[in-house]
Amino acid sequence: MKVLVLGAGVIGTTSAYFLAKQGHEVTVIDRQDSVAMETSHANAGQLSYAFSSPWAAPGLPSSLLKWILSGRSPLVVNPNLSLNTLKFIYRLYKNCNHKSYETNKSRMLRIANYSQKSLLEIENDFNINYEQRKQGSLQLFWDDKEFKSIKKDILILERHNIIYELLDADGCIEAEPGLKHIKNKLSGGIRFKSDFTGNCYLFSNQIYQKCTDMGVKFEFNTEIESILIKNKAVSSVVTKQGDFTADCYSVSLGSYSAKILSQIGIQTPIYPVKGYSITLPVKNDLDAPQSTIMDDKNKIGITRLGDNIRVAGIAHLTDFNQDLRAKSLKSLKDGIDRLFPQSYKSNTDLEFWTGFRPSTPDGTPIIGSTPYSNLYLNTGHGTLGWTMSAGSGKLLANLVSGVAPEISLEGLDMNRYSYANKTSKRHG
Repeated sequence: MKVLVLGAGVIGTTSAYFLAKQGHEVTVIDRQDSVAMETSHANAGQLSYAFSSPWAAPGLPSSLLKWILSGRSPLVVNPNLSLNTLKFIYRLYKNCNHKSYETNKSRMLRIANYSQKSLLEIENDFNINYEQRKQGSLQLFWDDKEFKSIKKDILILERHNIIYELLDADGCIEAEPGLKHIKNKLSGGIRFKSDFTGNCYLFSNQIYQKCTDMGVKFEFNTEIESILIKNKAVSSVVTKQGDFTADCYSVSLGSYSAKILSQIGIQTPIYPVKGYSITLPVKNDLDAPQSTIMDDKNKIGITRLGDNIRVAGIAHLTDFNQDLRAKSLKSLKDGIDRLFPQSYKSNTDLEFWTGFRPSTPDGTPIIGSTPYSNLYLNTGHGTLGWTMSAGSGKLLANLVSGVAPEISLEGLDMNRYSYANKTSKRHG
C-alpha cells in the first residue's frame, strides 16, 4: 500500500519507519529541508515513560496564582489573548479535576509504556546511537508538602505497574551526585529507574537514514496547502510543489495539524504551546546531571545529552509567535543554577531555542482513524512527543495495516472530542 505521511518530525519519521517495516511504500513530505527541524529539534531530551502526566491537574489553578504572585511563572500567557488561546485555557481548566486527571494520566501512561517497548524494538532492529542513557529519572521535592502530594500519582503508577522508589535527600544525592551542592534545600524525590534520556534530533536523523535504506522517500521543502476529499476519502494532498496521491494518508504535522485538518471539517483542539530550551557544554562531570531531573515545582527539566546539558521548560501561550523571550532564557538559566550551579561552562557557549509543542487540553495525543476512510491522525503529543514517538508510530502503522493494536485505543482517537467528528457535508 502507498502511504503518505505528512510531517517529518520525530512522530512522522518514526511512523514512516514502522510503516516501511510492515511492507508499505512510504513517502514523507515536510516544509523544512530535513527531519526534526521544528519541535523535535532541541526538546528536553527526556524519555519520561513513568513521568508522563498532563499539565491539567487539580492544583494547576491555585499553582498559577502562586506563580503569578512570585513573579516566576512557568506558565506565561500573552496579554493579547486570541480566541484560540482562550478556548485552550478554558478546555485546560475543564480538565483540572481529579477524575479527568486520573483518566488522562492513565491514557498517557498506556502509550508511554508501549512506546518504551517499541523503542527497544527499534534498538533491536539495527545499531542506533542517539546519545541514549538508561539511568532513570528523578523528580525532586523541595518541601514535605510536595512529597505528600505525590501519593495520588503513586496509586495510578502502581495500577500501571510503574517501578518507582521514594528517596530522601541522601538518596537523591546518591542517584545524582551533582545535587550535593543543594542537599540541605531538598526534601526528597521519586525516582523512576526505567526512564531513559536521548537526543531526539540525532534519533530522528538516524531513523531517517534507516528509512531511506528501506526505500522510504522524503520530499523536503514541500509546503502543504490543502487536503482534497472525494467520496468520503482523501484523494490527494496539494502542495506548492504539486499534488501527492496515495492509498492512505497520515497527519503528523504537530501544532500545524489543526489548521490543515480544519479545512476538511476536522476540528482538533491542538494548541501551539511554546516551549524553550538552552543547551550548555558540561564543565565538570561530577557536578553535572547524569540523567534526567525534573523540578516539577518550577516546571523545569534538566537532561544530560552526551557532553551537553539540556534545560527545558516554560509553557508560553502566545499562538505562533516565534520570538525568543529574554525572561524565558533567564528562567532556564535560573533552573540550572538552582540545581547544578557548577556544572556548565560559560554562557558564551549557550544555545537558546524555542519550539511549539502540539498540545491537547487533556494532555493525551490524538492517534487513530477519522471520518475519512483513508485518513489517520498521529499528532497532539504536547511535551511528550519524544517519549511517545516510537509507540505512536508503531500504533499508527498497525492501524493502517489492519493489524490488531497491541494496546487499547480507548480515549486515544479524535472521537473523545465530540465536536471534532462533525465534518462538514461539503467534504463528504
